[in-house]
Amino acid sequence: MATTRRVARAGDSPVALWNVANLITLVRILFAPVFVWIVLDDPHGPLRWLALVLFVVGTASDGIDGYLARSRNLGTSLGVLLDPIADKVLIGAALVVLSAVGELPWWVTIVILVREVGITVYRMLIVHREIHAASWGGKVKTTVQSVAASFALAPFPALIGEWMNGVNAALMAAAFVLTVATGIEYLWKAARA
Repeated sequence: MATTRRVARAGDSPVALWNVANLITLVRILFAPVFVWIVLDDPHGPLRWLALVLFVVGTASDGIDGYLARSRNLGTSLGVLLDPIADKVLIGAALVVLSAVGELPWWVTIVILVREVGITVYRMLIVHREIHAASWGGKVKTTVQSVAASFALAPFPALIGEWMNGVNAALMAAAFVLTVATGIEYLWKAARA
């Protein structure tokens, strides 16, 4: 009897590499170039709201792919690797486009991207020995980064008032501090291991 690979249903048979959870993760990654193009094409126009919606849907659907993988036993090593990469691609793209349109200093974007890319490359180099799932601190960091990027992408200052620039700066500062702190913590734990 031939064994089929599961794509969406729960069970104990082998899991398809491109199951529904991994496909959602891939779609999340593909949202990034679309919202970057929208913001670069119309940095201060009404389409900025569409870019925000794509970013929020992309980051919020992170919980959906994880839930499906756990509840339906669809977890794969590819999914464990792709899920944090999707977060980094979405958030990194948001930071780059915000810097490109002059709304975020480049040094903030560069420091965050160096940390994110560095840790991701390290995780890929050791994947043959062990897989590091996201830590609690890493999940908090990603959540704060997502909230900060969402507020920065939203054209709230033009709609509500310039005081929103202060809110955006405070949120981005929190994301920056958490990014650096969790990066140092990750490297410290890796060195001890």
